[in-house]
Amino acid sequence: MVKTSVSLCGITIDNPVIPASGTFGFGLEFAELYDINVLGSFSFKGTTKDARFGNPTPRIAETEGGMLNAVGLQNPGVAHVKAVELPALAKVFHKPVMANVSGFSIEDYAYTCAALDDEEQIGWIEVNISCPNVHGGGMSFGTSAQNAAAVTKAVKAVTKKPIIIKLTPNVTDICEIARAVEVEGADGVSLINTLSGMRISLPKRKPLLANVTGGLSGPCVFPVALRCVYQVYNAVKIPIVGMGGVSSAEDVIEMMMAGATAVEVGAANLVDPFASKKIVEALPLAMEKYKISSLTEIIGAAH
Repeated sequence: MVKTSVSLCGITIDNPVIPASGTFGFGLEFAELYDINVLGSFSFKGTTKDARFGNPTPRIAETEGGMLNAVGLQNPGVAHVKAVELPALAKVFHKPVMANVSGFSIEDYAYTCAALDDEEQIGWIEVNISCPNVHGGGMSFGTSAQNAAAVTKAVKAVTKKPIIIKLTPNVTDICEIARAVEVEGADGVSLINTLSGMRISLPKRKPLLANVTGGLSGPCVFPVALRCVYQVYNAVKIPIVGMGGVSSAEDVIEMMMAGATAVEVGAANLVDPFASKKIVEALPLAMEKYKISSLTEIIGAAH
């Protein structure tokens, strides 16, 4: 019998598979398809202080080996999430959930994290300082070690929940950012968010996305994500949640060997709504194949 459970920032989860924010909504649509309690957890839709309509359409485009998105943090706002989404979720998901928070100022981040601090079902708060699709916020905080540290300090001051800072790969040195947030008290880091990219429509002679650029995700980014996780593991002592192109149980194991404690599954959920469930089910067999008795023993094993 293999052991799939891991401890993420002091919270034990049955397995390390966590659907990524923006690909799983607030879980309710997926709960109609299968029992989402088979998951380790999931990171719910990126939430901001106020409701957001998001970017103009078109905001999704397919590309070789992945997809581009420029949704722009469409969400109903934190008050609605507390009043409507979380009570509904509690009826179908009986584990700690990961809240994903974004903002356009340090005050925004602090407000939203403080608002979610009293929600019992929220286990961790994943603070997104790395969204490449929003003007005037998001990645502008994640590309500066000083700004990333300032956001971390502000949110740590208003919540007792573990804070996981979500990092962008669109920087020269992701380890510098990781070290900066660790110094300010981050309980963990998650990486990577999407890579900035674009495509052009040849017939129309203009960008496919109304936003011009978007975030590239899918299997094509997996080697980049793996490299980042491997490097950050050597740079910090706090847990890492690895993500970026993960689409199989073998990918989960590879991410963990690079240094991840848990692994988020993103674009694969948009291709197949059962993707995360299938990965959870395939994980024990993959562990037996590679003679892994416990997942905790392989965290950072490639180093």
